[in-house]
Amino acid sequence: MKSIASRGKIIASADAAGLLSHAGALLLLHTLRVTGLDRVLSAQLERWRPERAVHDPGKIVADLAVSLALGGDCLADVAVLRAQPDLFGPVASDPTVSRLIDRLARDEAKALNALRTARALARERAWDLAGTRAPGSDGQLIPLDLDATIVIAHSDKEHAAPTWKHSFGFHPMTVFADHGPQGAGEPLAIVLRPGNAGSNTAADHIEATRLALAQLPKQRRRQVLIRTDSGGGTHEFLTWLTKPGRRLSYSIGFTLTEQVQQAVLRLPKSAWTPAYDADRQVRPGAWVAELTGLLDLTGWPKGMRIIARKERPHPGAQLRFTDVDGCRVTCFVTNTKQGQLADLELRHRRRARAEDRIRCAKDTGLTNLPLHHFTRNQIWCELVALACELLAWMQLLALPGTAAQTYEPKRLRLRLFTVAGRLVRGGRRLRLRIAARWPWAGDILTALTRLQALPAPT
Repeated sequence: MKSIASRGKIIASADAAGLLSHAGALLLLHTLRVTGLDRVLSAQLERWRPERAVHDPGKIVADLAVSLALGGDCLADVAVLRAQPDLFGPVASDPTVSRLIDRLARDEAKALNALRTARALARERAWDLAGTRAPGSDGQLIPLDLDATIVIAHSDKEHAAPTWKHSFGFHPMTVFADHGPQGAGEPLAIVLRPGNAGSNTAADHIEATRLALAQLPKQRRRQVLIRTDSGGGTHEFLTWLTKPGRRLSYSIGFTLTEQVQQAVLRLPKSAWTPAYDADRQVRPGAWVAELTGLLDLTGWPKGMRIIARKERPHPGAQLRFTDVDGCRVTCFVTNTKQGQLADLELRHRRRARAEDRIRCAKDTGLTNLPLHHFTRNQIWCELVALACELLAWMQLLALPGTAAQTYEPKRLRLRLFTVAGRLVRGGRRLRLRIAARWPWAGDILTALTRLQALPAPT
């Protein structure tokens, strides 16, 4: 076997014409077009366009979102797009981009409202195009998963603070719409908070939920299941969710108090039924039961049910002081009246997919907030949300039924976006040619064909 060192020397030169890197980004550009996101961004951000400006603020924001979707992690990474005008068109200079972010940050409330309005309008269009594949189109509840995460700061940025994990940075609250096991998820809200913000602050849960509901099409806003961990299991948040007329379903983690532990011990063995694994098969050594009738729920919302799960810890696991009778016990509350306990518990446990969505968001610009001022970093979080939504909408519209529909951002970039191509002009058209031996060329071409067949909004 020959080693790499034994191969002939490769001489490099920068003299090729018509070649493109990131040719697969054409998928994102078509997604911008068919969802109308490019148009609504331009319309919503028009007020921040200076007189005689060359570059449209909406186009600048769209370019930043595309650069994040391609793997960028700072404003300057838009240079990757600027270097390829044949594919991405004219792209603003770094100073122009920075000045726009400054203008938006100085008018934060109106700028955030404009960006969020544009996202909501494009989402409604994307879900209409997706038809029966859109979340909630089958009449089922749309899970909205709330979860906070820590974003480390490596310098003294505004409002960066020590976190509960003894690190330093920020503690944003996120809300993702779950597409289920056959899809990705959409970040409906990313609310930036100082690092010392609490995990169970009801006001932050309420604000994030309000923003998330406003992102949904109006006909879907009562077709929602709110899911959180025990940080959301507060009187104030649950009371807000169950306010008359709101009609929201919920499945929320509940703290294991002494009263709950005693109720678990009082349950007869016959009250426990087998729990399910992720494939809805019986999981040996795990059971679920309802505790509602054994607890004093005075002060809690009417109709709230408490469901417990107990499971034998895996071999070698260290027991916790909250473990009951040698089993690890967790609880959640819900207002869903129908369904088997094991199904309700499995539905709640699928909230863990929010961790995957947060990981993908961190791989799309949320790992590090690159700006110093807090308001600018909140604008950055909106750019991250836009980038994640572009990826999710592209997969929803262009890759249904394929393995690529569930690819995370890293795999999308390696297999679809970073492919090289050649632009060929002829017959008054531009033709993108991709290497025939690229294993995922068929997926790219099929996805492009689907997107090109969709009409742009008028």
